[in-house]
Amino acid sequence: MKSLFPRGLSKRFKAITLSILAIVAMVVDARFEVLIPVRHKIGIVTSQLYAVTNIPNKIWGTIQEQFSSHSELLAENERLKAQSLLLEQKLQKLASLTEQNVRLRELLNSTSLVDEKAVVSELIGIDPNPSTFRYLIDKGSSDGVFIGQAILDAKGIMGQVIDVMPHSAWVLLITDTTHSIPIMVNRNGLRAIATGTGEDLLEIRYVPNNEDIQVNDLLVSSGLGGNFPAGYPVAVVSKIEHDNGTPFATIYAKPTAALNRSRYVLLIFTSRQILDNSHDTATSESPETPAEEETTP
Repeated sequence: MKSLFPRGLSKRFKAITLSILAIVAMVVDARFEVLIPVRHKIGIVTSQLYAVTNIPNKIWGTIQEQFSSHSELLAENERLKAQSLLLEQKLQKLASLTEQNVRLRELLNSTSLVDEKAVVSELIGIDPNPSTFRYLIDKGSSDGVFIGQAILDAKGIMGQVIDVMPHSAWVLLITDTTHSIPIMVNRNGLRAIATGTGEDLLEIRYVPNNEDIQVNDLLVSSGLGGNFPAGYPVAVVSKIEHDNGTPFATIYAKPTAALNRSRYVLLIFTSRQILDNSHDTATSESPETPAEEETTP
């Protein structure tokens, strides 16, 4: 290849000369359009060279992007899994709160239908003895709870208080074998006694075979005996058997209250019971009158 400079010239002279030519070319290119075609042709050649020399950089960038995308996808996957778990936990809590809200609304609505005073209480314990049906509630004598007080949920009567402590009380459910409640058929007023069977059923006793009672009849509290206010749902007749050898029919009824599901219950205070408790409290708190000593004149 032929050199631009003749032999014998120093390298410094060649560098200065090339620098001057470059400056002149830049000035001419900036002020005139003579070098535009040359610049375009040089640009075409240099662009190809740039594309070729940039291939390794592109390959390296693609590899880095692939690894980075894979790592980001793994991290995002882990983040979404954690977020999904948190949302499921919140959803479970939301479902629980929704059910609790529904139950409280049902209790509030039922409270509005009750003529007597009603106080909401919460179940806090269950008797571990499988042969008894007793619940522990979080209201006691400090809240005015008394033995024999009726307990019901949003669907009907659950039982009555049998033991009272200062801040809690035991409730005997109507399905316990030792519990009985006076009831009447809501359709015709037929009165009877419903006794617990130890299962999720009540047995209706002493109903003659010829009495008018049918399956699906609603049984409500009759109010006899004084513990349970009259008119509250107790059970629905589910089975009737007639035996010609006995004067009474065998009748079973399913409680209307959700005995195994209700968490909140209502304590019923009737006007008569409130007066009786007030009288008992006043009597127990009043000092005894001392006997007058006989005096001799």
